[in-house]
Amino acid sequence: MNKQDLFENIKRKKSFLCVGLDTDIKKIPEHLLNEADPIFAFNKAIIDATADLCIAYKPNLAFYESMGVKGWIAFEKTVKYIKDNYPDQFIIADAKRGDIGNTSAMYARSFFEEMDIDSVTVAPYMGEDSVTPFLTYDGKWVILLALTSNKGSHDFQLTEDANGERLFEKVLRKSQEWASDDQMMYVVGATQGRAFEDIRKIVPNHFLLVPGIGAQGGSLEEVCKYGMNSTCGLIVNSSRGIIYADKTENFAQAARKAAQEVQVQMAEQLKSVIND
Repeated sequence: MNKQDLFENIKRKKSFLCVGLDTDIKKIPEHLLNEADPIFAFNKAIIDATADLCIAYKPNLAFYESMGVKGWIAFEKTVKYIKDNYPDQFIIADAKRGDIGNTSAMYARSFFEEMDIDSVTVAPYMGEDSVTPFLTYDGKWVILLALTSNKGSHDFQLTEDANGERLFEKVLRKSQEWASDDQMMYVVGATQGRAFEDIRKIVPNHFLLVPGIGAQGGSLEEVCKYGMNSTCGLIVNSSRGIIYADKTENFAQAARKAAQEVQVQMAEQLKSVIND
């Protein structure tokens, strides 16, 4: 899926919502534990309930890896189900990979060849040769960690060098030497507020994957005010606030309602970039 395809989906659905599939076996409704594959059963119900309201799904690999082989099977089944039934969805493997070059090449092969996923989140700390193996695949995206929403982001990402350049700014500037805005996105946490202004000065045209609204307290209105560009340029993720909106047998309907509430807000924010 290229950048224009992504924007067309956003315009068509009046949404830039990504539903995070952070599926925890200890948090899903108890009745699903009787299913042969409870994780996949939960994901399938969530996907069917929300697919017309979002433009992307983001399975977080930690939740699947924690269950060993069973978790990986559920992850692969989830990806296949989305691709077979909702091919317009942008799939993000939230894996935060990044290692020496030959190891990164194996990670890239896993996600882009074996599973044919659209994008993967990558940690930039080890530099160019740890990222470029992911960039050798046409039509696939690297989503590079830039400025995250967790408390510990202040430990490194906001530190300044002798010239006053913050580390996340260095990541943004340097990484543009590796790929264009047709192949690279950045993770920027919703709780960073007006920092989006500084980010847009450096990467005005890139898409930003924005976690942190909902349960983490980020403001959608503030993200849009400072981060939206002429092609929207945002994929805003909500995980717990949608998928765990209810713990009963009505969990899928509750997830849909929660997603609808976000989509309505997004449609309003999109009026400035979409000609009705």
